[in-house]
Amino acid sequence: MPAAGVDAGAGDGRRVRGARRRAALVDAAADLLRSGGPAAVSHRAVAERAGASLSSTTYYFSGLDDLLAAAGERAARHWAEHASSVVRDGLGLGREGTRTLADAVLPTGDDEAIRAHYEHLASAGRLPVLAAAYARERTLLDDEVARLGLPVAPTVAVALVDGGALSALSEGRPVREHVAALLDAALPGTTSGSRP
Repeated sequence: MPAAGVDAGAGDGRRVRGARRRAALVDAAADLLRSGGPAAVSHRAVAERAGASLSSTTYYFSGLDDLLAAAGERAARHWAEHASSVVRDGLGLGREGTRTLADAVLPTGDDEAIRAHYEHLASAGRLPVLAAAYARERTLLDDEVARLGLPVAPTVAVALVDGGALSALSEGRPVREHVAALLDAALPGTTSGSRP
């Protein structure tokens, strides 16, 4: 029984505020991770981005690896949410079939945004905690890609987009156009207008 004058619900309010504060820190870390890669994520940068005290990052996370793991999981969920909205709503360039696949897997933005995305992914593999977080959450993206009903496994479809994007970036080609052409050639019968 709570002591006289102590609100029993006060503890619940603190837990809710704590959960919100932790979520804000994770979101800030994920934003930094997506925009600047793993090197951009530090306790100080996350606290500044979240508008929180520096001590809050060490209160809610046991160390930088713990913070990076949470940020990696959040970033991966963000990619899956993006893919889901493209597949569900036909967003992106309003194209269907293989072009919807390209729009679902590639990040929103121009070729420089796509370059930053792939540079970040390549550097993430150097950090085991971040690589493990991405590997754990990868199925979310694959599940969204599977909804397109393509004639290949989702992992293969994503690999085609990733490979085409890296090829285009390294050769100075427009990324979305190059990826779309590659997918049309690799997945005949699933071009524009063939969405299930």
